[in-house]
Amino acid sequence: MNQSVQPRQPLGERPRILITRLSAIGDCVQTLPVATALREHFPRAMIAWAVESAAAPLVAANRAVDRVVVVPKRMLASPAAMWRVRRDLAPLAIEIAIDPQGLSKSSAIGWLSGARRRIGFASPQGREISPWLNNQQVQPRAAHMVDRYLELLAPLGIKPAAPRFGIEIDPQAERAIAPFVARRELADGFAVINPGAGWDSKRWPLARFAAVAQWLGQQHGLVSVVVWGGERERAAACDVVAGAAGHAMLAPPTSLLELAALVQQARLMVASDTGPLHLAAAIGTPCVGIFGSTRREACGPYGAGNIAVQEAFDGASGRKLPGADNWAMRRVRVEIVTEACAGILRPAASRMPAVVAG
Repeated sequence: MNQSVQPRQPLGERPRILITRLSAIGDCVQTLPVATALREHFPRAMIAWAVESAAAPLVAANRAVDRVVVVPKRMLASPAAMWRVRRDLAPLAIEIAIDPQGLSKSSAIGWLSGARRRIGFASPQGREISPWLNNQQVQPRAAHMVDRYLELLAPLGIKPAAPRFGIEIDPQAERAIAPFVARRELADGFAVINPGAGWDSKRWPLARFAAVAQWLGQQHGLVSVVVWGGERERAAACDVVAGAAGHAMLAPPTSLLELAALVQQARLMVASDTGPLHLAAAIGTPCVGIFGSTRREACGPYGAGNIAVQEAFDGASGRKLPGADNWAMRRVRVEIVTEACAGILRPAASRMPAVVAG
């Protein structure tokens, strides 16, 4: 860990702290334990979080966070937007900024906040100009991103025993999805499948998701609820439902918090490296994650009861681009995923310890 040589003022009981984790939804979920650990260590602190609009409702659902500051996308391209963010942050009188994202835009917000103490990752985890804007740097050593983010709290004397995500399901969201969950087809329990992904290289073939849904229905009597967000994902979800031989049904449109309320009641979640997968893991739903263009050791669904499957890793620089090849995802066969599902769903008395398959 490399720390700035500037003298440090002792922390009071009420430090004013800003977390700058702007996106994506899954990454924000995996950062939530940072806020929870800060609250546990500093019960009287003022904790704010700068985030883009998509993940803002999820951040606001964590009681450890006092203030949510919504920042626009591509803020650095607009001096007017930067000025508005600085204006919004000024009344908060931030003392400490914590930058788990490690990019120019996230570290710039910490700098704009006026925080004299700005904690972020050293290179290479800290990318672009973030190592120059963050004046106290941590060299991460943990394998998983959740644990890496928590390492940023070491300069504050915080070493949490175990991560806690602190997601509280909104009662209004529970009421909104209650009529769907009460449907007769779901009375014996259900699985959730999320076939969408933010990168094309993270997408597993839709026919294979359909085959998993069919297997879950035939072998475990579980209907698969296929969730989606946006028209492209809805079309993909419809294809999965159509190919599942009557063992899957389309989820209704949901907000992020309604999705959390739905997933919380599922017996299993199957998805690639996406926000819904990490949301499910954070609220305690057992997960099978399918990985290809990210590493399961770093980005798998967090928790001992979850399984991440991976047969190959695509580390190419273009894997984030639209239309990128999903060759590494295609290496994962249906049988590998159903075996992982079986490991989670078999009766507790005969269940083997969870392992990472593949």
